Amino acid sequence: MINDRLIDAGDLPLAVRDFGGDDPPLLLLHGAGGNLAQMTTLARALRQSHRVISVDLRGHGRSGEGTWTWDAALGDLAAVCVQMELDRPAVVGHSLGGMLAALWGQRHPEAPGVVSLDGNPPPTRVEHLPGMEPPKAAAELKRLHAIFDQLEAQAGQVIEADQLPDIVEAQRMAARDMGANEKVWIEGFRRNLVHESGETSTRPSAAATAQLRALMNELDLGPVYASTTCPELLVLPTRNLPEQEPFAELYAAHRRFVVEQAEAAGHPRYISLEDTSHAMVMEQPAVLAGLITDFLRTA
Repeated sequence: MINDRLIDAGDLPLAVRDFGGDDPPLLLLHGAGGNLAQMTTLARALRQSHRVISVDLRGHGRSGEGTWTWDAALGDLAAVCVQMELDRPAVVGHSLGGMLAALWGQRHPEAPGVVSLDGNPPPTRVEHLPGMEPPKAAAELKRLHAIFDQLEAQAGQVIEADQLPDIVEAQRMAARDMGANEKVWIEGFRRNLVHESGETSTRPSAAATAQLRALMNELDLGPVYASTTCPELLVLPTRNLPEQEPFAELYAAHRRFVVEQAEAAGHPRYISLEDTSHAMVMEQPAVLAGLITDFLRTA
């Protein structure tokens, strides 16, 4: 039986979903702007081998609002472990969740394993784009971050009541185009809606989005990888999302950088998963579940 509950993390409530399954325990973390519902298909595939607990990270889904720091978010996960009685869980995360998984592994050498599903900070410097000529790399970074500026400006926006049905239908079409579970996709969309004082807005808020962007821009995972001793797996995509295609050369260079970081540190293991994009959790959940389960079984 799937069980939803709120737990007290001290300064805010955290929404968790217990998918059941047999031990050993596994914490499953979504990406920035997402929520636990978007991990449902992967969670169901993983519970054949694990007790799976997914979490709405602070400022997302049904969890409380709170200042975003890496320490605060890792403290939230520790609170989940205590209150859900999870002993030495594996931690698997997508995107932002993958960054948290890497940081968890660094701080918890006793962990049986952590897995990052394309959990990499965005490129912010020319050095993050090996193989590109520096002037072109600088220009592409400027162009990319102008797009990110626009997305940040739209965070927490109010949705007019008469627009909501059309937006939901657009989400349905996006799910069909992706080949994703439509019910899961729509639950994920609705779970990040806030209805308050007669208005509907989206989560994360503008403040949380700005905090997250600053944290990810400043994060360097190279030293994290080098100092991590628990088993760690990094799963990388091999193709771009449609919106990434105008920056295809930049993203190819950044994937090279991520591999170079892992190889220089001698940790983690990494896999470039064929025919996947950053949306790999929706695209190939069964394949990912098999990779994760095999890795944790043999780590």
